[in-house]
Amino acid sequence: MYLMCLLGNLIILILVCLASKLHTPMYFFLCNLSVLDLCYSSAITPRMLADFTSESKSISFLACATQMFSFALFATSESLLVSSMSYDRYVAICQPLVYHNIMNKSTCWGLVFGTYFSSFLASITHTFTVFKFPLCGSHEIDHFYCDIPPLLKLTCAHSYIRKLVVFSMAFVMGVVSFFGILMSYVLIIYNILRIHSADGRRKAFSTCTSHLTVVITFYCTVFGIYLQPSMGLNSDGLNADDIGKVFSIFYTVTPPLLNPLIYSFKNTEVKNAVLNIFVSDQVKKLS
Repeated sequence: MYLMCLLGNLIILILVCLASKLHTPMYFFLCNLSVLDLCYSSAITPRMLADFTSESKSISFLACATQMFSFALFATSESLLVSSMSYDRYVAICQPLVYHNIMNKSTCWGLVFGTYFSSFLASITHTFTVFKFPLCGSHEIDHFYCDIPPLLKLTCAHSYIRKLVVFSMAFVMGVVSFFGILMSYVLIIYNILRIHSADGRRKAFSTCTSHLTVVITFYCTVFGIYLQPSMGLNSDGLNADDIGKVFSIFYTVTPPLLNPLIYSFKNTEVKNAVLNIFVSDQVKKLS
């Protein structure tokens, strides 16, 4: 699955670079999403796979902090980036006549830079808050990788303040991203419903189905981990921590794996770009 994730996202990057018709704001954001997916999965999966096959599953303090920082950075960036992509879809559908004036290069780069800068600040805050004081008690992380919730369980000094800072920051970033997407799609749906022809409504909504599918996939896996009920054993003998580990596999692998597939199979422009590249290559060989 990890190799498929790498291959799928690399293909999207190469395809957008080669196909001039895909040099639009939507695919500019898609390229950044593919880069984030590559980094996002690579921050966790290779080390996790190595630990599965190794007797020694230890990790140094610095390596653990680096892994947590990297994962928080790319996960937060992906959350904010899909929010920026929803704004792009809102402008494309609700203000099509001035789309290229609004979504110019400066706007696109500004949204991407804001995404990375905000994510960097949030990740630095998370890492500094968790690792500022030495961990006490057991140094065994009850997880597949250095994630924030299992690491906070190992803190003792100022643990309440640390948890408050981390979850407040995560809540703010999550709320900003989620409500940005929600408001964009409320306005999109409102404008689509105002289109009189059924064919016009279908064409308008089809331009954002790929992005909407990506959003649902990403947030379902996120909510599956961070909004799971904190309860005792369930009927299968799994507690909340065990359920969190199961969801974490989908959280770290599923979105990066599915995103290129969603944009490949559900997007006519991507399919046409692939056909044009192969057809032009065949024409060159024949000539």
